[in-house]
Amino acid sequence: MAIETEFAIWIEIGSLLVETAIVVLLIKTVRDYAEVAKMSRLQIEQRFRPWIGPTTGIELLRTTEKQHQFSVAIKNFGEIPATNVVAESAVKSELPSRDALKENGTNKFVLGPLLPNMEKKYWIFVDSEQVNKAKEGTANLFTFVHFTYDYHGGKSGYGMISQFDPKSALFIHKDMWVD
Repeated sequence: MAIETEFAIWIEIGSLLVETAIVVLLIKTVRDYAEVAKMSRLQIEQRFRPWIGPTTGIELLRTTEKQHQFSVAIKNFGEIPATNVVAESAVKSELPSRDALKENGTNKFVLGPLLPNMEKKYWIFVDSEQVNKAKEGTANLFTFVHFTYDYHGGKSGYGMISQFDPKSALFIHKDMWVD
Protein backbone atom coordinates (compact mmCIF):
# COMPACT_ATOMS: atom_id res chain seq x y z
CA MET A 1 0.00 0.00 0.00
CA ALA A 2 2.87 2.36 0.72
CA ILE A 3 4.18 1.83 -2.78
CA GLU A 4 0.77 2.67 -4.27
CA THR A 5 0.54 5.85 -2.16
CA GLU A 6 4.07 6.88 -3.12
CA PHE A 7 3.26 6.13 -6.77
CA ALA A 8 0.05 8.22 -6.55
CA ILE A 9 2.02 11.14 -5.08
CA TRP A 10 4.54 10.96 -7.96
CA ILE A 11 1.70 10.84 -10.48
CA GLU A 12 0.11 13.94 -8.90
CA ILE A 13 3.47 15.76 -8.91
CA GLY A 14 4.00 14.75 -12.56
CA SER A 15 0.45 15.82 -13.40
CA LEU A 16 1.06 19.19 -11.69
CA LEU A 17 4.29 19.67 -13.67
CA VAL A 18 2.55 18.83 -16.96
CA GLU A 19 -0.33 21.22 -16.17
CA THR A 20 2.17 23.97 -15.29
CA ALA A 21 4.04 23.37 -18.55
CA ILE A 22 0.75 23.56 -20.49
CA VAL A 23 -0.16 26.86 -18.80
CA VAL A 24 3.30 28.31 -19.57
CA LEU A 25 3.04 27.21 -23.22
CA LEU A 26 -0.49 28.63 -23.44
CA ILE A 27 0.72 32.00 -22.12
CA LYS A 28 3.59 32.01 -24.64
CA THR A 29 1.16 31.14 -27.45
CA VAL A 30 -1.17 34.00 -26.48
CA ARG A 31 1.80 36.42 -26.43
CA ASP A 32 2.93 35.17 -29.85
CA TYR A 33 -0.56 35.70 -31.28
CA ALA A 34 -0.61 39.21 -29.83
CA GLU A 35 2.71 39.90 -31.58
CA VAL A 36 1.33 38.51 -34.85
CA ALA A 37 -1.70 40.78 -34.50
CA LYS A 38 0.63 43.75 -33.96
CA MET A 39 2.60 42.87 -37.09
CA SER A 40 -0.59 42.43 -39.08
CA ARG A 41 -1.76 45.89 -38.04
CA LEU A 42 1.63 47.31 -39.01
CA GLN A 43 1.48 45.55 -42.39
CA ILE A 44 -2.01 46.88 -43.01
CA GLU A 45 -0.93 50.42 -42.12
CA GLN A 46 2.36 50.41 -44.05
CA ARG A 47 2.37 47.67 -46.66
CA PHE A 48 -1.24 47.42 -47.74
CA ARG A 49 -1.64 51.02 -48.79
CA PRO A 50 -0.80 53.14 -51.80
CA TRP A 51 2.65 54.73 -52.05
CA ILE A 52 2.67 57.50 -54.67
CA GLY A 53 5.97 58.91 -55.89
CA PRO A 54 7.78 60.08 -59.01
CA THR A 55 9.40 57.67 -61.44
CA THR A 56 11.23 60.42 -63.32
CA GLY A 57 12.47 63.92 -62.69
CA ILE A 58 10.86 66.97 -64.21
CA GLU A 59 11.32 66.54 -67.96
CA LEU A 60 10.78 68.94 -70.84
CA LEU A 61 8.05 67.71 -73.18
CA ARG A 62 7.80 70.53 -75.69
CA THR A 63 8.16 74.25 -76.18
CA THR A 64 5.72 76.66 -77.75
CA GLU A 65 6.26 80.37 -78.37
CA LYS A 66 5.26 81.41 -74.89
CA GLN A 67 5.44 78.30 -72.72
CA HIS A 68 7.65 75.35 -71.87
CA GLN A 69 5.70 72.23 -71.00
CA PHE A 70 7.35 69.94 -68.43
CA SER A 71 6.06 66.66 -67.05
CA VAL A 72 6.50 64.51 -63.96
CA ALA A 73 5.58 60.82 -64.09
CA ILE A 74 4.16 59.41 -60.86
CA LYS A 75 3.44 55.83 -59.97
CA ASN A 76 1.54 53.95 -57.29
CA PHE A 77 4.22 51.68 -55.80
CA GLY A 78 1.75 50.31 -53.24
CA GLU A 79 -0.45 47.23 -53.30
CA ILE A 80 -3.85 48.94 -53.23
CA PRO A 81 -5.35 51.77 -55.30
CA ALA A 82 -5.06 55.40 -54.31
CA THR A 83 -8.29 57.31 -54.64
CA ASN A 84 -8.60 60.94 -55.51
CA VAL A 85 -4.99 61.80 -56.39
CA VAL A 86 -4.62 65.58 -56.51
CA ALA A 87 -1.56 67.31 -57.94
CA GLU A 88 -0.62 70.86 -57.12
CA SER A 89 2.24 72.91 -58.45
CA ALA A 90 3.73 76.38 -58.45
CA VAL A 91 6.56 78.10 -60.30
CA LYS A 92 8.60 80.66 -58.35
CA SER A 93 11.70 82.80 -58.90
CA GLU A 94 12.86 82.34 -55.28
CA LEU A 95 13.27 79.15 -53.25
CA PRO A 96 9.82 78.63 -51.73
CA SER A 97 9.14 77.07 -48.36
CA ARG A 98 6.46 74.40 -47.98
CA ASP A 99 4.39 76.62 -45.69
CA ALA A 100 4.63 79.68 -47.94
CA LEU A 101 3.35 77.64 -50.86
CA LYS A 102 0.32 76.48 -48.88
CA GLU A 103 -0.49 80.07 -47.98
CA ASN A 104 0.14 81.63 -51.42
CA GLY A 105 -1.79 79.05 -53.38
CA THR A 106 -0.91 76.65 -56.12
CA ASN A 107 -2.34 75.28 -59.35
CA LYS A 108 -4.38 72.18 -58.53
CA PHE A 109 -5.46 69.36 -60.80
CA VAL A 110 -7.38 66.19 -59.94
CA LEU A 111 -5.66 63.15 -61.47
CA GLY A 112 -8.30 60.72 -60.19
CA PRO A 113 -7.57 57.21 -58.93
CA LEU A 114 -4.21 55.52 -59.35
CA LEU A 115 -4.22 51.72 -59.38
CA PRO A 116 -1.25 49.65 -58.14
CA ASN A 117 1.74 49.92 -60.52
CA MET A 118 -0.16 52.47 -62.62
CA GLU A 119 1.67 55.55 -63.91
CA LYS A 120 0.29 58.98 -64.76
CA LYS A 121 1.96 62.16 -65.94
CA TYR A 122 1.38 65.60 -64.54
CA TRP A 123 2.20 68.63 -66.67
CA ILE A 124 3.76 71.86 -65.49
CA PHE A 125 3.61 74.92 -67.72
CA VAL A 126 6.31 77.57 -67.31
CA ASP A 127 6.50 80.89 -69.08
CA SER A 128 9.25 80.67 -71.72
CA GLU A 129 10.67 84.02 -70.63
CA GLN A 130 11.30 82.62 -67.11
CA VAL A 131 13.03 79.57 -68.56
CA ASN A 132 15.21 81.68 -70.87
CA LYS A 133 16.26 83.96 -67.98
CA ALA A 134 17.16 80.88 -65.92
CA LYS A 135 19.20 79.46 -68.84
CA GLU A 136 21.06 82.77 -69.14
CA GLY A 137 21.71 82.78 -65.40
CA THR A 138 19.98 86.11 -64.80
CA ALA A 139 17.18 84.61 -62.69
CA ASN A 140 16.38 81.52 -60.69
CA LEU A 141 13.54 79.14 -61.47
CA PHE A 142 11.99 76.86 -58.87
CA THR A 143 9.09 74.42 -59.15
CA PHE A 144 6.98 73.02 -56.37
CA VAL A 145 5.08 69.80 -57.05
CA HIS A 146 2.94 68.03 -54.45
CA PHE A 147 0.70 64.98 -54.83
CA THR A 148 -1.93 64.12 -52.21
CA TYR A 149 -4.13 61.04 -52.14
CA ASP A 150 -6.71 59.31 -50.01
CA TYR A 151 -6.60 55.72 -48.78
CA HIS A 152 -8.25 53.64 -46.05
CA GLY A 153 -5.85 54.93 -43.39
CA GLY A 154 -6.37 58.61 -44.16
CA LYS A 155 -4.57 61.03 -46.43
CA SER A 156 -0.95 61.01 -47.55
CA GLY A 157 1.25 62.80 -50.04
CA TYR A 158 4.61 63.31 -51.70
CA GLY A 159 6.19 66.67 -52.44
CA MET A 160 9.29 68.10 -54.02
CA ILE A 161 10.86 71.49 -54.64
CA SER A 162 13.26 71.62 -57.59
CA GLN A 163 15.55 74.25 -59.10
CA PHE A 164 16.30 74.68 -62.79
CA ASP A 165 19.99 74.13 -63.52
CA PRO A 166 21.13 76.26 -66.48
CA LYS A 167 24.15 74.03 -67.24
CA SER A 168 22.20 70.82 -67.69
CA ALA A 169 18.83 72.45 -68.51
CA LEU A 170 17.25 70.04 -65.98
CA PHE A 171 15.49 70.47 -62.67
CA ILE A 172 17.47 69.37 -59.61
CA HIS A 173 15.55 68.40 -56.49
CA LYS A 174 16.26 70.67 -53.53
CA ASP A 175 13.74 69.21 -51.10
CA MET A 176 11.59 66.05 -51.10
CA TRP A 177 9.21 64.75 -48.45
CA VAL A 178 6.42 62.28 -47.72
CA ASP A 179 3.36 63.45 -45.79
